[in-house]
Amino acid sequence: MNKNLPNKVKDILDKFEKAKFQIYIVGGVVRDLMMSRQVNDWDFTTDAKPEEILKLIPQGFYDNKFGTVGLNTPLGIFEITTMRKESDYKDHRHPDKVGWTNKIEEDLARRDFTINALALSDKDEIIDPFNGQEDIRNKIIKTVGNPEQRFKEDALRLMRAVRIATELEFKIEPNTLKAVKENAHLLKEIANERIRDELFKLLASSDPYAGIVKLRGSGILQLILPELERCFGIVQQGPKHDRVYDIGEHSLLALKHTPSADPLVRLASLLHDIGKVNTVKTAADGNVTFYNHDIVGGRIVLDIAKRFNLSKKQTDKLYRLVRRHLFTVSEDQTDSAVRRFIKNVGLENIEDMMAVRVGDRLGGGTQKAISWRMEEFQKRIKEVLKKPFSISDLKVTGNDVMEVLNIKPGPKVGKVLEQLFKEVSEDSSRNTEEYLLERIKSFK
Repeated sequence: MNKNLPNKVKDILDKFEKAKFQIYIVGGVVRDLMMSRQVNDWDFTTDAKPEEILKLIPQGFYDNKFGTVGLNTPLGIFEITTMRKESDYKDHRHPDKVGWTNKIEEDLARRDFTINALALSDKDEIIDPFNGQEDIRNKIIKTVGNPEQRFKEDALRLMRAVRIATELEFKIEPNTLKAVKENAHLLKEIANERIRDELFKLLASSDPYAGIVKLRGSGILQLILPELERCFGIVQQGPKHDRVYDIGEHSLLALKHTPSADPLVRLASLLHDIGKVNTVKTAADGNVTFYNHDIVGGRIVLDIAKRFNLSKKQTDKLYRLVRRHLFTVSEDQTDSAVRRFIKNVGLENIEDMMAVRVGDRLGGGTQKAISWRMEEFQKRIKEVLKKPFSISDLKVTGNDVMEVLNIKPGPKVGKVLEQLFKEVSEDSSRNTEEYLLERIKSFK
């Protein structure tokens, strides 16, 4: 396996070997190498202490208490950690005590899952004390040792079990799954930012639909997204529909069919109908309506974004995609209406909004991803974007207004330009210098 390692990785192994230290590639890296998966994060463990590691790689940085030295490389940040053993996790997040060791087996014994408790030596030897290779072959997620103990040590492992099972398309071993369900409540002790990061990794996987189904089956979804769990069991079609999905099922199917790999867009698809629970009304004939669920849903995702500590940019995007997902598509829409859509959604979010609409359509049982009206609407957007879209695109300026009206700079100049822009927005053929100069005269 060493023959296929990048030179930068080989250099690290060689440097520690020459200095007479043990050095191993460790964790999920070894698993991914064995499965011929792309490696994004390179992790090493060694019996060298942090200060000894820094002597070997003085360009590294050490700013933690867990013995991890970081090194910036073209392959990303290498993390080189002193072999350690841990004891007691009273807060379900961090070990109370960390001690160094020179035994790789002790270091591997503290890891989460058997498929991650693997080490590759500089001699190309696989150290596998917990039969992780067999579990890789059998496609099983199993904890190292007692699952109850592993999850109580670090409750985020509950989500990691589901996320890794989703990414690798593995099954969670029955005893491990039982422990996940019984200990899901421990996630309340975990910072929302850490939960968010695991959720986004799951949403970025090749099958986020399966991942969310696993989260729900394990009892985790109900804890981290209770707003979504409330959607299950509420039917959203009337009795005359051939296909009847409840809001939760539809949300999952919308996620499944969303043609975007962006986890934030996928989250928007999953949550796009989140406001329906608060707006559902059933008429005497069984017909179901959800008036203003887009507005209510927008407010709800703002709360979710705050809880997950999303950035201002992420929050704005998530809000727009949920709040504006009910946009109207009609061949009779004016340029002005199309401009309002672009302004409301955000120019940079148009493609993502279309992806949410596709997921919504296919998730509701429609066979065709894009209707002919939507195809025409997308063409209209492109045409409108070529036309004036701001006052600065007018063929006249504030100087022209002041010269024609013989006035000085002031509020009236702006008001005239705004009126001209409004007229040009309705009819772009008016955006000529000749027409606009004549129009300015009418303001005298």
